[in-house]
Amino acid sequence: MKILTAEHVHAALVYPDFIDRLHDAFGGNFTMPQRRVMLLDEASGSHDAFAMLPSWNDDAIALKAFTYFPENPAPYRSLYSQIMVFDRQHGQPLALVDGSSVTYWRTAGVSALASRHLSRQDSGTLLLLGTGNLASYLIRAHASVRPLKKILIWGRTADKAAAIAETMAGEFPHITFAVVADLRQACGDADIIVSATGSAEILVHGAWVRDGTHTDFLGNHHATKRECDTEMVTRSRVYLDTRINCFNEAGEILVPITEGVFSKESVVGELSELCRGSVPGRQSETEITLFKSVGCALGDLCGALATYRATAHKE
Repeated sequence: MKILTAEHVHAALVYPDFIDRLHDAFGGNFTMPQRRVMLLDEASGSHDAFAMLPSWNDDAIALKAFTYFPENPAPYRSLYSQIMVFDRQHGQPLALVDGSSVTYWRTAGVSALASRHLSRQDSGTLLLLGTGNLASYLIRAHASVRPLKKILIWGRTADKAAAIAETMAGEFPHITFAVVADLRQACGDADIIVSATGSAEILVHGAWVRDGTHTDFLGNHHATKRECDTEMVTRSRVYLDTRINCFNEAGEILVPITEGVFSKESVVGELSELCRGSVPGRQSETEITLFKSVGCALGDLCGALATYRATAHKE
């Protein structure tokens, strides 16, 4: 069994090729049970957690396991993750793959894959909310599927946003990068809005977003919290990465349902249905689309298996 590090993952994966792999995986046959996120000590009020995300298809079986300790002191990270990959035909263990790096690649890849189906093909301006580890991956992924000319970056710490803008401008000299402070104006200027903040407060309001915009909310995993308001949902044609996980964890969807202004049946479809063509994607230049994701195991399988195959090919 191979032990594959983050360096192996980064060497194996590239956009937009990995987005094509994700499309094929979500468009094919697979099984993906609901993921399990378990608090380790609910009585104490701690948010320390352990999670398991299983999936399998015709090629492989994968199980991602991760720990989340948000109050970890330095030098410990708040999240540690590994993915076990097994051969589907005989069940033989193939690899243990660094899960954190795969998570970055697949989260951004899924976001861009949804944009392929739901944003306007001529989308030129991306607004990115969030300055965490995902930011650079999201920029690379979205720049690989749409002809972006301008990327606006918003973060609670302007210096972090400026640092990302400077770094990515060197990588994409044909794109103009700008740090923004006025979210209302930035939302109105954007063709694509991607929010990856984990904010417990509403950041994007539906009234700020112009017709024809595609929005993507991926930072929040809590049933009672959300990155956008109810109007953002009710103005949009709504899609999910998976119903089974979003209907359990996504406050952006669950809060409007609780308010009685949205329903599970109002969701147009999930990512696998978009990739299979069984539900329509964008239908007009003026409609607003919304994609909500909380993360799913099939993307982990796809990234880990691609990394294993790339390393095996080199031997």
